[in-house]
Amino acid sequence: MKFRTEIETARCIPIEPQSHILMMGSCFTPNIGTQLAIDGFNVNVNPTGVLYNPASIAGMIERSARRRPYTEKDLITDDDGTFHLLDFPNNMQGTDIDGLLTRANTLMDALSDSLEKADILIVTFGTAWVFDLNETGVTVGNCHKLPASFFTRRRLTPDEIVNLWKPVISTGRRVIFTISPIRHLADGLHGNCVSKSTLQLAVDTLVNYGAEYFPAFEIMMDDLRDYRFYAADMKHPSETAVEYIYEIFKSRYFSKPTEIFVAKNRKQYIHSQHRRLL
Repeated sequence: MKFRTEIETARCIPIEPQSHILMMGSCFTPNIGTQLAIDGFNVNVNPTGVLYNPASIAGMIERSARRRPYTEKDLITDDDGTFHLLDFPNNMQGTDIDGLLTRANTLMDALSDSLEKADILIVTFGTAWVFDLNETGVTVGNCHKLPASFFTRRRLTPDEIVNLWKPVISTGRRVIFTISPIRHLADGLHGNCVSKSTLQLAVDTLVNYGAEYFPAFEIMMDDLRDYRFYAADMKHPSETAVEYIYEIFKSRYFSKPTEIFVAKNRKQYIHSQHRRLL
């Protein structure tokens, strides 16, 4: 008898050790990205910071591909005279305009370089809920804890997401989508379910256009399906859950030669950590 729903592990086109991998998306992205880095892959994880919604991630990719720098016109000012770049996480704020723009454009240059080199793009969507800045109507990556009156909250539709991402897929770069298993409880349980379902519908369509899908969400929700696999906040996967999800990722994407390469690098990493503790 089986007492859990195991995820099928059919092999996909292998990810080779020489691959250049760019990973972008929610706070779940570093969970897999860190493991890939330890295993010796050339991987760049969230070079411009964590982004949760598909519109903001696509916008960041589009802007970096065009190498369009940020200027003073992109800044928002709050009542305290602090400047904000809302495409970025909430650490991209300050009173020094030149310093803020320099920091943002340095990160964008790094993203542009990584995007040009990357042959694999792995994207993790966290939520379909977005905030549009009322002043411009543009979807922001982060509200920076500014007043709610600055924004209009809405949910992206599957068609909106598909239209935003079809151009990215059409470049010929390999794109692997995954949906974060981390629940956004601020949306409420129902709101979180509707959001994740919206992302699922969009990604299912994008797969028809040539993208791939890795089922991290299903592994967490349907295979592990137990609060003992969550961290103390009951939202994020535990270390054990992350390791399990990565094992399934490896079984899907690593060829035998890659497994040998990974085992060697993992052994060297463990040895280096052991020596550091001595």
